[in-house]
Amino acid sequence: MPDPYQAATQWLASLDDDWRRHIDAVGPCLHQPHAARDPYESLVRAIAYQQLHARAGDAILGRLLALFPSVSFPRPEQIVATHFDQLRNCGFSASKIATIQGIAQAALDGVVPDYATALAMDDEALIERLITLRGVGRWTVEMLLIYSLERMDILPADDFGVREGYRRLKRLEAQPTRRQMIDIGQAWSPHRTVASWYLWRVPSR
Repeated sequence: MPDPYQAATQWLASLDDDWRRHIDAVGPCLHQPHAARDPYESLVRAIAYQQLHARAGDAILGRLLALFPSVSFPRPEQIVATHFDQLRNCGFSASKIATIQGIAQAALDGVVPDYATALAMDDEALIERLITLRGVGRWTVEMLLIYSLERMDILPADDFGVREGYRRLKRLEAQPTRRQMIDIGQAWSPHRTVASWYLWRVPSR
């Protein structure tokens, strides 16, 4: 089976010695998208994990899924109809409850598009549409673009791991700002998703 990221990896490794050494150390890109996941589900999952360690996010999401044993993931109408206390008992904060119920309502209203519609939309158009929702920022939509829609040219410039990874890669005193990260990342287009994957894996020195 051919490596879908090989060309991008080789191109990034050719940029300079820092990239080449890092990519040699990490090895092939093993990015694993969740192909064809509905945008509504992707957003709810992203909110569940927001500002939490993976294990805590896993636990909260597991308790949410346990409320709806007859489906693989609760539908928007089920989330909207779920009582606040039930969601609170899953471990969601009041703010996150308002956000996920808002996402569910927006899916019912057609603001959150279905997978086929989202797939046909431009990156920025989808970002601008979804950041109008309470609690949904640019980073959350970028994760949807990377992991569900499999877009290959996304650089989450707000992401701490991306900026810190670049700081370590280049042995800088300070992280680049969001604006600087966007400008620097222009040189990695059209492979910014793979570049991000590698930046998330730069070891601390």
